[in-house]
Amino acid sequence: MDRRRIISMLEDVRAKLITPEEAARAFQDLQTEDLGFAAVDHHRALRLGFPEVIFGEGKTVEQIVAILKSLKTRQDTVLITRISEEKAVQILQDAPGLDYNPVARTLLYSAGEIPIQGRGTVLVVCAGSSDLPVAEEAKVTSYALGNKVETLCDVGVAGIHRLLANNDKLRSASVIIAVAGMEGALPSVIGGLVDRPVIAVPTSVGYGASFGGIAALLAMLNSCAPGVVVVNIDNGFGAAYAATIMNRQEC
Repeated sequence: MDRRRIISMLEDVRAKLITPEEAARAFQDLQTEDLGFAAVDHHRALRLGFPEVIFGEGKTVEQIVAILKSLKTRQDTVLITRISEEKAVQILQDAPGLDYNPVARTLLYSAGEIPIQGRGTVLVVCAGSSDLPVAEEAKVTSYALGNKVETLCDVGVAGIHRLLANNDKLRSASVIIAVAGMEGALPSVIGGLVDRPVIAVPTSVGYGASFGGIAALLAMLNSCAPGVVVVNIDNGFGAAYAATIMNRQEC
């Protein structure tokens, strides 16, 4: 139950398609549901514009399925992140009809076509093929949250002509998510080319002195390019969530 559905329901009350009592019963579902091991937040979509997302890492299959079924009773879209292939197979046995992306490690449930609510395009730019899992997580999340999404893959600074050949695509995007490991230079380069917000995502890809993504994180935090903001290491989900807020029509 999000703002769009509540407004639609209130319009139905005004048009006398449903009674005020029926609407009141629906609003009673906007609460926290106690599953014992989790308190499912059914009010989040109304507060924030997006329903609760399930972080799958560290949860059992049974816990994930229970939260999923609870959310599906009140939401048209449910996203599960950080899901291994082994867990995905088990979850799909109990809850068929979800779309599994093995690269992004996501499961996505949608009752129908997800409506586009963004003003423009969220462009996910990936430095190297090794960064694809994080970039794909950002792509799936952006789509699940109602954005038009496009991607540019393997356009890192080691072959900068590949990036420059896509100047038009970069400049036409509303928000850019730049995903890079190693030295993490890609967001700074993009930030110097466009007048769009650039969300930098450092990945844990790299050799020893990359320190599991810390080198890329520090490089991005110290970028001299204006308009570059940084999320945590490997946090494609967080980047997509922030990009969605920037791209929403009501902003």
